[in-house]
Amino acid sequence: MAERTAVPRPSFLRVHPAQATVLAFATAAAVGTALLALPAASADGTGTELTTALFTAVSAVCVTGLVVVDTAAYWSGFGEGVILALIQVGGFGIMTLASLLALLVSGRLRLRMQLTAQAETRSLGIGEVRRVLLGVARTTLAVEALTALALTLRFHLGYGMPLGQALRHGVFHSVSAFNNAGFGLYADNLVRYAADPWVLLPVSAAVILGGIGFPVLLELARHRRRRRDTGRRTWSLHTRLTLIVSGVLLLAGTLLTCLLEWDNPGTLGPMGAGEKVLNGFFHSVVSRTAGFNAVDVGALEPATLLATCVLMFIGGGSAGTAGGIKVTTFAVLAAAILAEVRGEPTSAVLGRRLAPHALRQALSVALLGVGLVTAATLVLLTVVRAPFEAVLFEAVSAFGTVGMSTGITADLGTAGELIIVLLMFVGRLGPVTLVSALALRERTRRYQLPEERPILG
Repeated sequence: MAERTAVPRPSFLRVHPAQATVLAFATAAAVGTALLALPAASADGTGTELTTALFTAVSAVCVTGLVVVDTAAYWSGFGEGVILALIQVGGFGIMTLASLLALLVSGRLRLRMQLTAQAETRSLGIGEVRRVLLGVARTTLAVEALTALALTLRFHLGYGMPLGQALRHGVFHSVSAFNNAGFGLYADNLVRYAADPWVLLPVSAAVILGGIGFPVLLELARHRRRRRDTGRRTWSLHTRLTLIVSGVLLLAGTLLTCLLEWDNPGTLGPMGAGEKVLNGFFHSVVSRTAGFNAVDVGALEPATLLATCVLMFIGGGSAGTAGGIKVTTFAVLAAAILAEVRGEPTSAVLGRRLAPHALRQALSVALLGVGLVTAATLVLLTVVRAPFEAVLFEAVSAFGTVGMSTGITADLGTAGELIIVLLMFVGRLGPVTLVSALALRERTRRYQLPEERPILG
């Protein structure tokens, strides 16, 4: 009997889950670029330059919101539909979406697909991937539907838009808000609604829910049912850290924006006290990777731009639609600094000791992020004629997948646009893939090297 030889599996089936996520996003960006370059995607039907199509596609699939052309004026209905689809796919997670479709069609997932979905959704175990996927889908549809309904009613009843147009605007801004994308259908983004809480507050709620992270939302829903049954509330350290740090950053951003911009005639100055607080709150919310703006970002004070850069760099919660290094990374670094100042041998937060590998991963993500933004800023300063603070703001906005700009995006030139494209792509996927890769590469060393301390400080 002839011996059967094993057929080697194709190399693309043996890729690391983190690599699979990068390849999936790159493929989606390429498909989006091809679709947006079609004549049917532009309003005048003449087609779009490849660089513009690439920039827009990457910005959409990475849920950033930076644009080099006016979304409503330049793109046709088909083009807007492509952008909306890319936002939804990018925010939901391409591998999460593929896993969910496989689950719905066949009722099961292969192990490699489960590992990939686990890496992207940050599920705690293989056994809960199915539940997490379905929970993510239900949460996404529910929040987007409620936000779209609120905005549609406001546009139709409050501003007299025809129902079809109001629905189009409501759905587009709802999907853009929950996915923290920041794309708008107005040349001034949401500046025209700066005095309208019925628009800014639903958008803010969708941004917060999308940016807080799916694991937190699912745990809150699960423990709400458990508390109703048992009367007890037990949240994980991740959920507590995310909620507390997000709340502190949201409050700090609101106070700083109001304090620094209160008398600025170009932003909050002409508004009443209530509108100033509303817009200070809205700016703080959207600075955490959403990218909408209800005031002229280019008119902000330099101190406000710096504070906004900090918020953009930190970003939102893990495994959500937000970007940045994530609030839990920031919290772990803060806990390590506090422990060192106190002279404690280990880092602890909220009654829990942090594992050493968590600190190493947090340091890796934060320092690589700082290095990338610094390098990109240096290169941009050589190819773009713009003030330093504007270029730095643009770089941080791209890395944090925020989408805010002081107004220099359209003047970047081809070289500048390609640098921003790279920043958006790495900013969207870098922290996720890096941490996933580090976690899966952990191994135990069977020996210890001699210890020695260099002189620090």
